[in-house]
Amino acid sequence: MLAFILRRLFQSIIVLLIVGFVAFSMFTFVGDPIDNMLGQERTQADIARLREQLGLDQPFFVQYWNFLGNAIQGNFGISYRQGRPVSEILLERAPATLELAAVSAFFAMLLGISLGVFTAIRRNGMASNVIMTLSLIGVSLPTFLIGILLIYVFSVELNWLPSFGRGAVVDLGWWTTGFLTTSGLQALILPAITLGLYQMTLIMRLVRSEMLEVLRQEYIRFARARGLRERAVNFRHALKNTLVPVITVTGLQLGAIIAFAIITETVFQWPGVGLLFINAIQFVDIPVMAAYLMLISVMFVSINLIVDLLYFAIDPRLRVGKGRGH
Repeated sequence: MLAFILRRLFQSIIVLLIVGFVAFSMFTFVGDPIDNMLGQERTQADIARLREQLGLDQPFFVQYWNFLGNAIQGNFGISYRQGRPVSEILLERAPATLELAAVSAFFAMLLGISLGVFTAIRRNGMASNVIMTLSLIGVSLPTFLIGILLIYVFSVELNWLPSFGRGAVVDLGWWTTGFLTTSGLQALILPAITLGLYQMTLIMRLVRSEMLEVLRQEYIRFARARGLRERAVNFRHALKNTLVPVITVTGLQLGAIIAFAIITETVFQWPGVGLLFINAIQFVDIPVMAAYLMLISVMFVSINLIVDLLYFAIDPRLRVGKGRGH
């Protein structure tokens, strides 16, 4: 087990270094931040002085090495646009994104697993056919279009829910939450559905497919022959074995919820790190862009590592294989 963890940690570090290098390389093509930081009356001396202050006059590999060294210490530099520490800005924006991702993940997992089990057990029923047909909407339509349709129906036509913003929030130290206000909860509904709909339909169809496969196995027929209740067969035997392969995909999808929240936050003007990244691209705010991509990379790698460990702990075949030296 220890060797497995150490190997995965080493692989994770290599992945982070490669992703960081590629991301940092791409920023050289998005423009020159000096153009947005200095006015029209700038001189060559002003440009040279600012480049030296920001470290942009150094070779690329020196800039990347300095960025990595500072990032390990939690220092992502100063935002070119706001003139504030990037870590401070991220801490301000993180609660909005994390709350949106948490609600979307809960929505996706709860409905995805429940509907997947239902459509597998009642696979020939009319309700199951309707659910499977409607699920094509969540898989086929792009996220931004789903968000626009929800805004048009529930904000413009029905005027039930707000179309943008986070609503009123409550300060809990450094954390700001919208869970404790009515307008905050209302503002969270449409973005959470938009962000979680694709993941929900993907989980639902995966659970259905895996459960249908498990229900065909011999030990399920043996359990029914023993006289076990259908409920016990479906949930104690079939569902338990269905969730083993689902864990991997579900874990990665939870990471994708945070990473792809950037689209939802842009549509609903949700004040999270995704919208911060979009604004950083417009102003060529390299420290903010680099910090965002590095944090997303760390999150994906961490979730992937946790999923591997859970898979190793849940599936006894992997432990048996390791014990035999395979």
